Amino acid sequence: MTTTSPGPAATTPPLTVPEAVVLGDQRCLLGEGPTYDAASDTAWWFDILERRLYAARLGTGAISVHPLPFMASALAYVDDACQLLVTESGLVLRDTATGRLDVVASVEADNAVTRSNDARVHPSGTLWFSTMGLDAEPGAGTIYAFHAGSVVPLFPGITIPNAICFAPDGAIGYFADTAAGTLHRVRLDPGTGLPLEAPTVLHHHAGEGGLDGAVTDAEGLIWCAIWGGARLNAYSPEGEFHRSVPLPAKLTTCPVFVGPGFDRVLVTSAWYHMDDAARAADPHHGRTFLVDVGARGRAEPRVRLGGR
Repeated sequence: MTTTSPGPAATTPPLTVPEAVVLGDQRCLLGEGPTYDAASDTAWWFDILERRLYAARLGTGAISVHPLPFMASALAYVDDACQLLVTESGLVLRDTATGRLDVVASVEADNAVTRSNDARVHPSGTLWFSTMGLDAEPGAGTIYAFHAGSVVPLFPGITIPNAICFAPDGAIGYFADTAAGTLHRVRLDPGTGLPLEAPTVLHHHAGEGGLDGAVTDAEGLIWCAIWGGARLNAYSPEGEFHRSVPLPAKLTTCPVFVGPGFDRVLVTSAWYHMDDAARAADPHHGRTFLVDVGARGRAEPRVRLGGR
């Protein structure tokens, strides 16, 4: 099934939610890649262009900033001691205690046009991640899988690959091309996270903004940040627009469910390409938020490093 988002005059009312909580005073030029570690009650996210990794202890509100020697856009936990970072030149292992960085796999390291972008771990432990052009060059992006210790190209020729997420049972994968306004679905092997067929278009986005990062909740709804739209949209597994949650920053980028009950959503945002007037009109530009969307998520899977 292919459906289309309602435009600005849609009759479906937005969900009424409590006011979003601003998480700290930091602003990200291009905030992205939030993830949550339930064991330590810590949320992580990146400012890609400023080369920073943020960590927030949600129980205390303490936020720390870790400078990076490269652009990075997402991470996944390997175990309590190590994270796998998705970076401009490939996959890098990070020691959470010392910050030590070790290259696991080079990906497009010799391509000066591209950087990393979106990512999410499949329930099997396979990591899907994407690249895109630094200036969103048409067709420069690719979605890859890191499976059994190897990097496998899945879907090349995408301009802005985003919205990577999976059905709770791992049988379906989703991704978007923001530039084309299309959300795709593809049937997967639940045991490997690898495609069983070619993807099809599930949904065409119309109206303000574009499809950015996404996550599925425990019921299988797809919660997608709308870049330029100041909101999260929820879509059914059949691609039907379900509801919309307003957010206080225009350039929302990516959500993740957080908290002991996975009953809140952390959302990153940006102020990339915003001039002084645009920033003044959008006072929460680039900030990170916590919001109750009336849904419950689940823990992010840990990534598997080959035979480890």
